[in-house]
Parts: sequence; structure tokens; C-alpha cells
Amino acid sequence: MEINGIAHIFLSVANYEACAAFYRKLLPFMGLTFVVRDTPEQLYCIGGRTGFGIARARPELRNMPFNQGRAGLHHVCFRARSREDVDAVYRLARELGANIVRAPEEGEWAPGYYSVLFEDPDGIRLEVNYIPGKGLLAEKG
Repeated sequence: MEINGIAHIFLSVANYEACAAFYRKLLPFMGLTFVVRDTPEQLYCIGGRTGFGIARARPELRNMPFNQGRAGLHHVCFRARSREDVDAVYRLARELGANIVRAPEEGEWAPGYYSVLFEDPDGIRLEVNYIPGKGLLAEKG
């Protein structure tokens, strides 16, 4: 078997209103333009063979801030089609007031790796990267 990608990712967020406003601008900008659900409890968009959503966290857990080192989600990385796309997302993230963890730069993870790392209003880390060609899969042969 060989999977055909990841169908969707959902994040539970504490500050739903702020996160929904943030993702309502970010996701369509990145091509996730089909809004499947936009309610007071969930926002779910699809596009580019990707589904991404947020859901309001349970009330008893909303006071627990996101911690990248805790068991569970570390960060989410979206794949861009060009370095220019990474730069464009960086500019939008700044406009949205995101905490920029790392401005666009080249990384050592794969040949030509170029990425930006920022946080949503809940502090959940989001990365957008570009890798030319087949990236590490080129080494697979």
C-alpha cells in the first residue's frame, strides 16, 4: 500500500474567534478555497488535495495553552509550489499579526529547502516550505 497524502488535519483551538479570523484569511490565500464548514464550533476548508480545519476546544481544556513539546502535535507544515509563495505567506502572516518564529530562510532538511515558521493566535506553529524537484525522494531513485 502507498497512501495518497493526508486527507485532513484538524486543530483544537482555545481562542476560537481569533483563530477562525486568522484561518479565514490564511487558508484561502494558500488555495484552500472551498469552505466545507464555517460554524461557531468549526472551520474546515479544502483545496490543493488538502483539508485543514479548526474546532473549538472543550471548555475544560481551553486554559491549557499549546505546547510544542507536549505529546501530540508539534507543528503543521504546508508545501508551497515556489520560494515566492513562501515569501507571500510570510508577508500575509506578518499582516495578520502572527508571531514569526523564523522568517523565510534556507534549511538543511533537504536540498533547496526554503521555509517560514510562524504561530497562529493560539501559538500553534505553522510552517510553509518549498523543496524543488523531488526533494529527498530524489535520493530514493
